[in-house]
Order: sequence, then C-alpha cells, then structure tokens
Amino acid sequence: MVERLDIEALRALVVISTHGGVTRAAEHMALSQPAVSHKIKRLETVLDCELLARRAGGPLFTEAGTRLLEYAGRMMDLHDEALAALGKKPLAGTIRLGMTEDTTGGDVARILGRFTRLHPETKVNTRVEQSLTLSDWLSSGEIDIAVIQVLRDEVRSDDLILYEDRLHWIKSYDLSLNSSGPVPFLAFDQNCFYKHWAQSQHSRTGHQFEAVLECPSVSGILSATRAGLGIALMNGLHVPQDLEVIEGVFPEPPTIAYVARSNPKRRSDAARALLSEIAAEVGRPSTLRVA
Repeated sequence: MVERLDIEALRALVVISTHGGVTRAAEHMALSQPAVSHKIKRLETVLDCELLARRAGGPLFTEAGTRLLEYAGRMMDLHDEALAALGKKPLAGTIRLGMTEDTTGGDVARILGRFTRLHPETKVNTRVEQSLTLSDWLSSGEIDIAVIQVLRDEVRSDDLILYEDRLHWIKSYDLSLNSSGPVPFLAFDQNCFYKHWAQSQHSRTGHQFEAVLECPSVSGILSATRAGLGIALMNGLHVPQDLEVIEGVFPEPPTIAYVARSNPKRRSDAARALLSEIAAEVGRPSTLRVA
C-alpha cells in the first residue's frame, strides 16, 4: 500500500510553526487541540518518525519535523496556487488592509503582489498609518486586517506574529542630555505608542519625556535624531550605525512584535485567504523581512 501525506495535516504542521505551538494552532484553525495533535500523529505514523520535539523549553520540531516543514511550505503554496487558478469559484471581494509605514517596503508588499496576481477578482485597498490608529480602525470595522507593531506582552492568541524586535533609545553623538529638565522626545505622532510607553515610565524612573517633534516616517525621525533635536525610541531593524544607542540611562525598552491582526468574527473568505498566504510565508524556516 502506497502511503500518502495528508494535505490538511501538512497545513497543521505549518500553522503550528507559524503560531508557536499546538494550542495556538488549534485556536487559529478553529479545531480542538486533540484534533490538531491527531493530524500530526498521522504524519508521524506515515513517516515512522517523530515530528514534534514535545520537550518543555526545547525546540518545537525534531530534525525530521524541520525538514518536513520546508516541504510542507512549498506544497501548501502549490496546492493553494492550483486551487486558486483552477477552482470553479474564484476568490472575489475587497480586503481593507492597514499597514505601518515601515512594513510597506518589506516582504508583506511582495506577498500582496503575489496574492493579487493569484486572485485577480480580489481587490486590496491599503491604508498606511501608525499602529494605534490602525488598531482603532480594526476595532471599529474600518479595516479587515492590520499589520502593526505591538508590545510583545500584548500579542493576542489569534495574532499572526511576523517578526520580533527590541526597542532602543537613540540620539546624536553630539547631543548632550540635561538630567535636570524634561527630555526632548521625537514621536511618530500624537498617538505614537513608543511615546505613550516612554511617558508611562515617569512614575517608575522620574524621567519626564516631552514630545518636541512629531513625524510619521522612520526616515524623518532618524533625520531629526541626527540633527540633535532630541532622543527617540527605535526598533533594532532601523537603528543606523551613525547614531548612539543609549544604555543604562533610561528605562529598559521593551520587546515588540510585528503582527498581522484581524477580527476573527468578521473575516471574509478573501481576508482569510490573504492571512493564510502570509502565514505560509511566516511558517518557512527563513525569516520574513518585514521592512
């Protein structure tokens, strides 16, 4: 008897990798945890090897699981592409997408291009704004999917994590800090969550951060920092070598995560398909380039 790999079991393997475990994968797939575990067990039976390490604190996958994950990602791409190209009912509709400015030049944009080629009857309307504004739009139903930054401890169980990074305090090497007065702070806008986090630390450390400039772009904040107008919080992805990273002066900056967030109760078929396309990319062993 010829053994075969079940396509939905392979999809479960990819989702486990994307969401970091069986429990969160089950939530994302709207299945019970035993049902997802059973799918993986079927793969292990066919291949006669263990795929999940099942050791607390250790790697998620065994060596065989990691190897199969590479094949699974490629097989999902081919499967979904064939379904989109040859299926009798083409995917159609409009997806209202929100993105932060720094994610528009990364792999998410490439995935969007591929998605619209695969589904020509689906339209993606994209708006670029700051993370907290996009979160508000998502909550009010103005957009369907938001690609945003959040604090790592504020990631939700149904968020799709694209990338994690740490914030850093940065300034011009020529800027001298005056410890006796307010610290000039460069913010992305009034609703900048970097600024909100910094100001929330006042009661703990005594530092008072005063926003002296608001600019919605990374390049603008970096230019203002180089000019010595103030200090800024910037994620490691965007910290250049010609600016000083401030250590041991201000509160330790938090870890952030780039996530694709949606409202599970309002997901259309088109929105689900786009999220699946992004999840397949995230599930691959190579790191997704978010910016």
